[in-house]
Amino acid sequence: MKKGLIIFLIFFALIGTKAQQTKPVVAKDTVKTEVVEVITTYNPEIADANKIHKNPVIKLSDKSKKKKLTYNIFSAPVASTFIPKSGVVKGIDVGVKERIYDNYIAAGFGNFTSPYFEAYLHNYTRFESEIGVSLKYQASLANIENTDLDSDFSNLLASVSYEQEERYFDWKFILNTELNNYNWYGLQENSFAPSTIQNIEENQAYKFFNATGEIDFLDSYIDKSVLSLSYFMDDYNSSEFFINLNTNFDLPIDFISRSLNNLQLKTSLELLNGEFKSNYTSDTALKYSIFTAKVNPEYNTTFSGFSIKLGAKLFGSFDAENNVNNVLVYPDVKIQKSIISETLNAYVGVFGDFKTNTYKKFTEENPYVSPTLFITQTAEKYNAFLGFNGVINNDLSFNISASYKEEQDKALFIRNNSKSDGTNNFINGVVLQGFEYGNSFNLVYDDVKTTSFLAELEYDLTKRITLSTNVQFDNYTMTSQFEAWNLPTIQAAFIGKYNNNKWYATTNIFYIGDRKDVIYESTSPSAVSAIQTLDAFVDVNLNGGYHFNDKFSAFLRFNNILNSDYQRFANFNVQGFQVLGGVTYKFDF
Repeated sequence: MKKGLIIFLIFFALIGTKAQQTKPVVAKDTVKTEVVEVITTYNPEIADANKIHKNPVIKLSDKSKKKKLTYNIFSAPVASTFIPKSGVVKGIDVGVKERIYDNYIAAGFGNFTSPYFEAYLHNYTRFESEIGVSLKYQASLANIENTDLDSDFSNLLASVSYEQEERYFDWKFILNTELNNYNWYGLQENSFAPSTIQNIEENQAYKFFNATGEIDFLDSYIDKSVLSLSYFMDDYNSSEFFINLNTNFDLPIDFISRSLNNLQLKTSLELLNGEFKSNYTSDTALKYSIFTAKVNPEYNTTFSGFSIKLGAKLFGSFDAENNVNNVLVYPDVKIQKSIISETLNAYVGVFGDFKTNTYKKFTEENPYVSPTLFITQTAEKYNAFLGFNGVINNDLSFNISASYKEEQDKALFIRNNSKSDGTNNFINGVVLQGFEYGNSFNLVYDDVKTTSFLAELEYDLTKRITLSTNVQFDNYTMTSQFEAWNLPTIQAAFIGKYNNNKWYATTNIFYIGDRKDVIYESTSPSAVSAIQTLDAFVDVNLNGGYHFNDKFSAFLRFNNILNSDYQRFANFNVQGFQVLGGVTYKFDF
């Protein structure tokens, strides 16, 4: 177009030059003048232009590509209660919103000269940190009826914690201490002279100190790590030192396949070292030193409606005192499937474990053990289980299961034989210790196979009343022992809860079946002559209270309402009917 315009201008210039050189001849115009109307004009549009039809190709890096979302659900069915209904909109009574306070103090007193005190103080700082202090003390300073020795006890627990929130992780530090006093008061009736009883020193005190550090990463391959250092001792120069480091990892494995979930990896390192000054039959010291490493990979996924957990537990254990080393591998598998949507689930699985027993754990189960224990580990070779759980009529939930497990070196409590014939406090010129009168317990280990059945039921009677119960049956097959000492065959519990704006109450009813212990022929050392059967018992407890306002409330506790004179362990009777009342005050700084 530009070229044509240039030619046109050149041509026009030549004509103009020619016209100046030659005088034009004027001719008479015979053509009539007419008006020419332009109907349309040419307006070029974009569509008239030729376009290049080519689509750009965009290549994304692997980091920019979207990942497929996958997830697992391990949840109990919850039936929907929503029913649409026409009509006017009705308000929902959600009640009065309860105010939550950071601090509280509770104090009370009961029969058997039982003081009670509990406090928790908590404070937030402006540097995104928290400081907490807790203290709990409970005791019964009066003796149980028909006991010749002191049977009082006291428990003191104290804790100080500090927690800090950082940009990429949170960390916490906790100091715990415990001081527990008990008495070996379980003498066999009509077996000891009054003069002998007067010279028995039956008191035992346990002291526990613990420091725990915890770090929780917000977005890291390391999920959480906890380091715990504990020291436990008693009045008979027994001591135990325990170090435990647990670290959990969250490892992505999508480089194998993008549909794979993260792999959970739990690790543990344990070092246990302890000593008893003597065993029960001689003055030979009992020492134990065990190091255990654990690795537990776990992968959770779903497939065709099945929720699946696949894992394994690998242990390496090194017993320095007994020169015993173990490398063990156990399964850790669970599969769950919904049979009836939102109503019935079925689950099945198998797992194993390797447990580190400690003097501290044994005193928590039975505070009347003697400081002469042989400590070793318990191997749960496998535990296979099958069960069903679900919801019926929206208010009734249940769980029924059966299991079969095999344990190697399972610890059992058994009564020590008395070294006194009832008239003396000496043996070979040495004064007997307070636990050497047949009033303490030792440990025996055995390989045990256990078949268990468990049934649990919970019913929401109303919005304010909840009822729940559970029953467990255990059948033990022993390898070398005659009985599963001090283990009940049947256990059951019933729990009822009531709560409204002012009143609250909880009732607990426990049933423990028959248990077995030993009877010896004569004073130590001697063989077992018979088996003692501890009768089954029912223990009924009721706790309740009244809220005067958000801050101030009163509570009342009734224990052993039936005034049952049962034995928790052989020759160790419990307190009868107990009542304790007190007040609670909640506040903020």
